Amino acid sequence: MPTSTGSKAIAVYCGSSLGKQQAFANAASSVGRALAAQNRPLIYGGGMKGLMGIVADAVMKGEGKVTGIIPYALYAAGGERDKSTNAQNEVLEPADSAKMQTIIVDSMHERKVEMAKRSMAFIGLPGGFGTFEEVFEVTTWTQLAVVLLNVLSYYNPLRQLIENGIDAGFISPSSRNLIVFVDGPSTPDEHEIFDWGTAALDAIGKWQGSGVQKHFDWTQRKDGSASGALCST
Repeated sequence: MPTSTGSKAIAVYCGSSLGKQQAFANAASSVGRALAAQNRPLIYGGGMKGLMGIVADAVMKGEGKVTGIIPYALYAAGGERDKSTNAQNEVLEPADSAKMQTIIVDSMHERKVEMAKRSMAFIGLPGGFGTFEEVFEVTTWTQLAVVLLNVLSYYNPLRQLIENGIDAGFISPSSRNLIVFVDGPSTPDEHEIFDWGTAALDAIGKWQGSGVQKHFDWTQRKDGSASGALCST
């Protein structure tokens, strides 16, 4: 899966719902502000609801560039389905979509490919099954930084799952650093005001995953040609 060399863009994975804690929404806004402040384009799933909408809104308010990539089925249905009962889940107004580039693709898999092609790293905010799946797939590519924002310890079970995989012999110990967890302040009350966005970009700048051994070269093709595909462990 080719990546855009030299790109400053960051792909953000997160929920299309707001979640039940204000700290989640505040963290999403922090990420959007940091991206705009550092002139890093946002690549995201194109949703107007929940944390997705908050990130995009914050980037656009900071005069940043936003590209939303959405499968046609979701586009035709009016966007991502709300998984919460929050009546205020809609964040972006229809007019906001005119301020960003929207790319419509045929499938969820194609969406992930197009997001990866345009990005130099990935940030994961809290989210549901879709966010989990996206984070794990890009992690197997072992080519770009994957930073998870552990707001209110949301991703602690995932970190433990990785450790379980290492202990059981299914994940190489050297792969532990493929995902970087940003934990934020030790006091949960401070998570609402913490600058998660800057912390995420700092973590991306320090990422050392390039030292992980790559077992397969996905650039190889049976006809002898090569593509810009990512490698996998």
